[in-house]
Amino acid sequence: MSEPVVSAEAEQEDLDTEATLRPRRLSEFIGQARVREQLELVLEGARRRGDPPDHVLLSGPPGLGKTSLAMIIATELGAALRITSGPALERAGDLAAMLSNLMPGDVLFIDEIHRIARPAEEMLYLAMEDFRVDVVVGKGPGATSIPLDIAPFTLVGATTRAGALTGPLRDRFGFTAHMEFYEAAELDRVLRRAAVILDVDLRPDGAEEIAGRSRGTPRIANRLLRRVRDYAEVRADGAVTREVARAALKVYDVDELGLDRLDRAVLTALVRSFRGGPVGVSTLAVAVGEEPATVEEVCEPFLVRAGMLARTPRGRVATIGAWRHLGLEPPPNAVGEQGEPPPVLFGL
Repeated sequence: MSEPVVSAEAEQEDLDTEATLRPRRLSEFIGQARVREQLELVLEGARRRGDPPDHVLLSGPPGLGKTSLAMIIATELGAALRITSGPALERAGDLAAMLSNLMPGDVLFIDEIHRIARPAEEMLYLAMEDFRVDVVVGKGPGATSIPLDIAPFTLVGATTRAGALTGPLRDRFGFTAHMEFYEAAELDRVLRRAAVILDVDLRPDGAEEIAGRSRGTPRIANRLLRRVRDYAEVRADGAVTREVARAALKVYDVDELGLDRLDRAVLTALVRSFRGGPVGVSTLAVAVGEEPATVEEVCEPFLVRAGMLARTPRGRVATIGAWRHLGLEPPPNAVGEQGEPPPVLFGL
């Protein structure tokens, strides 16, 4: 049976809804208390000095609010926000054109900054430090470098793979923040706020049920709320209770721990096809029909955090928790839920 086709209108509606749910000010941002406190000090200090704040690097798994924080930074500073992404900056000229159009105090947001092309990255070094770029005119021996001053700006970079950033680029950020997964109580607050904006009759037990299956990620929590809302309106009386949420999430293949179809496919392949591992991420991705980056950046962070998958020097390994979650008896050599080997009894 083929996958249902999502219309462009429906996809755009989801994007518009997601934009509506984004907090506008730092005081509205839920969770990440430490990051909020640090960022508030950075922005307030810059406001009092009348200067643009230091460049900001936000790292962490997808869906935790990095883009929202970039938008909030611009709003708090009363500055314009320019948005681009690392893959879009393939040439130094692409970056030079964007930088030359910045106005004083503007905020430039580069999503997935670890994927920026090397020539553009090298141009970014000078722009971040001296607010200047060198534009090369011509080719070969006759090429000439022309210095071009740009307006003082604040760069906000977001990355899901901080380790993939080069040292010189990472060192040029004055403030670095790592976003952590959310606790269930924080996601409960996220859901209640979203329910008010979306006019959803969300009951406390329904919010608790959705929060517990949202993988510690606000973006997933908001998405699940919209899908449960659809179920409640079509097959129930419109109120999102615990029973309605459970029935809806069963339809959408989200289990009691928040694992979806792809998560279970990864664990099933690891356990059944590779006997629990170890196996390389590329081989595992082929087994489930996905890109290695998808498995590594979307599935693995939560599976590791949930204690179902361990990363070892030899590859990925299913833990005892993964075997039991799939209803299977773990073998004697299965690793523990935190990646430790099983205890050796009597020195054997």
